Amino acid sequence: MSDHAVVRESLTGLYPSLEKRVQFRWIHQRIRSMEDIWVKAGRSLSAKYNLTDRKAKQILVHPGVVTDESGARIAEAAFNGGPLGELVQWSDLISTLHILGHHLHLTASIPDLKHFLGIKRGGCPTHHTKVEANLIYTDIIGLRQIQATLQASWIKYRCRIRVLDTFGTEPDFNHADWAKEHNLKSPYGSLNLIPMQFYTMFPHTPDNTFLGFVVQHQRSSEETERLKSTTRQNQALVYGKRATFWEGKGAYLDVIHKYLEIHGTVDQSAGIPDYVKNHGIIRGTEVQALLRQSKKVFVGLSFPYEGPAPLEALANGCAFLNPRLHPPQSRLNTEFFKDKPNIREVTSQHPYAEAIGEPYVWMVDMHNSTDVERALTAILNQTIGPYLPYEFSCEGMLQRVNILIEKQDFCNSTGSWPPLSALQVVKAEAKTSCKQACQKMGLICEPAFFPHLNSADNHAKYGIDCQTSEISDSHLVFPAYNSSSKHCVLQSDPLLFSCVRSDQSLIRICPCRDYIKDQIALCQACI
Repeated sequence: MSDHAVVRESLTGLYPSLEKRVQFRWIHQRIRSMEDIWVKAGRSLSAKYNLTDRKAKQILVHPGVVTDESGARIAEAAFNGGPLGELVQWSDLISTLHILGHHLHLTASIPDLKHFLGIKRGGCPTHHTKVEANLIYTDIIGLRQIQATLQASWIKYRCRIRVLDTFGTEPDFNHADWAKEHNLKSPYGSLNLIPMQFYTMFPHTPDNTFLGFVVQHQRSSEETERLKSTTRQNQALVYGKRATFWEGKGAYLDVIHKYLEIHGTVDQSAGIPDYVKNHGIIRGTEVQALLRQSKKVFVGLSFPYEGPAPLEALANGCAFLNPRLHPPQSRLNTEFFKDKPNIREVTSQHPYAEAIGEPYVWMVDMHNSTDVERALTAILNQTIGPYLPYEFSCEGMLQRVNILIEKQDFCNSTGSWPPLSALQVVKAEAKTSCKQACQKMGLICEPAFFPHLNSADNHAKYGIDCQTSEISDSHLVFPAYNSSSKHCVLQSDPLLFSCVRSDQSLIRICPCRDYIKDQIALCQACI
């Protein structure tokens, strides 16, 4: 095996290890259906950037959620209307790592995992030349399986682990002692990792790392032009594969039905209005076709939260009706989020889409027919082309993951990434978090810079006058200061740095950075 990572020209090398594991059936299908797009994106990225000087890493990919031992049954449910978000992300991560030229080792069961890690079963030595993983991608279920398998020796892999975590883990929930003391219960929390080791689906939790996924389907520019000129019949496709998601939405759908013929892809027709043309559960490629042929509007029902489908609709030239959530939903008031290790408030069915805004995404109050009609009238009187943010294209994902693999390092404290030149220090007024303060300046909170800011000497450089200072781990808002007494408080526990908490009286000292438009994970100097 050459030590150099070379961008690959096909995904064929992946298929044998996917084929022999039934748990990867859906993942395998998606990867195959997108092979051409991945290969093109790899070529395109290579033409723009020098990707030659990279080491090929040995990477273990262990999606705990697909293992039979997890009891999640997500791999089987994928074919009959089950949630696909995590499987989409795993598929795209596997494709990305392969195209980037790394050596992948896929495991989908505990025996598989033991075999890879060289754990001897029944006392017999395994005939297995143990490969040392430089990086491990798993999820919270998988991390627990790895810990149980390796016991105390998992610690040597700790800094090489990346945990796929759809909704994000905030620092106070991740810190076992803090969570216990403050009664922040979550079956997924208390892992004591560095918060940036959690990789999210959307860029919603700046303390974590945005991994993302790819939105099907990237078409050629000729096809895009053709799509613009396609006369679309006035039809709406409803986002909701389970009949239960439609309950109580009759009045909202009636308003839409006055303007548009309504289609659905629902597991059963009982309980959905009889004017809906239901296609049943169909494959992703068929949904794409449905969206493309004739659809004008993709209709949100307020659940499921933060899935891939609304972005697929936009990429296929539809507008998305995005229901507002009143009040915003979080673990404090919503059953679905009750176990999630964060208190992030979700303001609509799809906050990322909400930020894209009109003319692609229209916010609606489902219970206000005037509001729904206003949005529908506007949509029917406009023409929009397909819209896809670069960060959700194959090339965007390849660019982002490549830089994360090359630069993001939790094993050595010496490396500084992102480069310090990207740091912009912003003061967050009392009651304001760093996430909010950075956002207000058109920037993003960058937790990698907290250690640099957490020193009274450095404060002076940024015009913060600390007459006195102390070190404490009593709150997540440090470094911070009191503007009247000029007293600064530094953070003594690096696992408690947080972009998202605020204080009633203290002013926070925030590490912000710029970002590339449509590639928020990377600063402008990062490429």
